[in-house]
Amino acid sequence: MDIDPQILHRKGGRKAEDIPKEVLALLNAGRIETVNLTEWLAVDQLKVLKTVLKTINKEVWYPQIENAVLGQKKISANNNTKTIGTQLSTLIEDTKVFEQLKSHDSDVVRCWACWAIASREKEVNKLTTLMKPFAADRHFGVREVVIFATKEKLAADLENAIKILSKWTNSKDENVRRYTAEVLRPIGVWTKKIPALIEHPELGLPLLEPLRSDPAKYVQNAVANWLNDASKSQAAWVRQICEKWEKESDTKETAYIIKRGMRTINK
Repeated sequence: MDIDPQILHRKGGRKAEDIPKEVLALLNAGRIETVNLTEWLAVDQLKVLKTVLKTINKEVWYPQIENAVLGQKKISANNNTKTIGTQLSTLIEDTKVFEQLKSHDSDVVRCWACWAIASREKEVNKLTTLMKPFAADRHFGVREVVIFATKEKLAADLENAIKILSKWTNSKDENVRRYTAEVLRPIGVWTKKIPALIEHPELGLPLLEPLRSDPAKYVQNAVANWLNDASKSQAAWVRQICEKWEKESDTKETAYIIKRGMRTINK
């Protein structure tokens, strides 16, 4: 059955009660993507899971995954996504199933795929290769989850991770470029801190320098947030870098990054 174009191109409500029942039903059936954070938080992931497992003839997996979700100390949308993804990782043997999940219509399912694949891979070279499609995903939620799923592993092999990601700064895809600046932020949002970058932010320059005048606001914000993170422990270094960039890059993009990057310093 075709989906009404008005539903596909909706803006999304600001509150959960604003979500039309028809939209919520389609979200919980895994037939459409969420369009904002309100919808993403409102999705019943266990309902989506039932539908997905039925389509891949693995309904027998449901009780184990449900128990894992309900047995969490803290149940939240983010934690549910991680738990379902990691559970699927232990159960899936056929790589074709991963491909089905990676290309699913539902952004929530693609988030599970991200966690499932990331949880199986520890080696940074392979991990980054496998995660690049998720970093480039069309959906904001998947692009956030790939950061949660990879940051700690990349931080554990920081030198190699920076070497690999520095090559991604030349990507034509702004989502990929944004990932290179966002995933190794010294502090970040809802992620573990990276002590080495908090103490020595200069290690991150191979990721920042190529993006200091990036045309995409999405990327500019990531670079600025990286600098702002660093300013909380190494303010003098951030001032020095911003002064250097101001002299070397006379663009509105660099000016924007500098202003946002120094927002804590200039309070």
